[in-house]
Amino acid sequence: MRRQLIAGNWKMNLNRASAVALALQIVEKADGCPRADLAVCPPAVYLEAVGKVVAGSRVGLGAQNMFYQLSGAFTGEISGEMLRDLGCQYVILGHSERRNILGESSEFVNRKVHAALNLGLTPMVCVGELLAEREAGDTAQVIRRQFDGTFSGLNAEEMLRVIIAYEPVWAIGTGKVATPEQAQEVHLQLRQLIAERYQESVAQQVKILYGGSVTAENAGGLLSQPDIDGALVGGASLKAEQFLGIAAQARDTQN
Repeated sequence: MRRQLIAGNWKMNLNRASAVALALQIVEKADGCPRADLAVCPPAVYLEAVGKVVAGSRVGLGAQNMFYQLSGAFTGEISGEMLRDLGCQYVILGHSERRNILGESSEFVNRKVHAALNLGLTPMVCVGELLAEREAGDTAQVIRRQFDGTFSGLNAEEMLRVIIAYEPVWAIGTGKVATPEQAQEVHLQLRQLIAERYQESVAQQVKILYGGSVTAENAGGLLSQPDIDGALVGGASLKAEQFLGIAAQARDTQN
């Protein structure tokens, strides 16, 4: 048995004072969510400030992105070594907003995944289909294509250190949410893809999170699905009460 992971992606929101205040609220009440591992992913400029708040607590620290090189002439980029220096444990990679707004390909994300693993960071790697792709019945093909490209070259030991987040693009920030059954279907597909490439024992150990308009009101149904190992929370993670309300519904999983 293991705890589900509830991670908050704060995206490009908050200022320093409100980021610190939010982190403090979460840390103070984290013990009220005994069946959840917690993590917060603030904007990069607030990682140090939030990191000081969560240090030594039950709340892990994650970044929202990184570059695949350790250092160099890459203006505006942040390396995994810099994140590790700030105490980060996690890093979100391949979020749909980076894939679809900023043009990151699965191959580009794959380079970041390898870099993160080489530095001992835990990548939370996002996959998910557009609304048009779902309506066309192409969800399974899109997920397979993203899986194959994003996780290319990983051995079984490395795959065990990855967290996958299924985020249907049509449900991110729209107020729409996949039904528990729709989410479970894709989570099961992802687990089957892992088993195909590696073996069943690896597939059962990899954490697969759901993301896409998760709230305290709909979290229970999602987190109760057999192949959902937690949630990557967007807008609701900006309010401590909502975020903790989601985490309070976490359960111990068999995976």
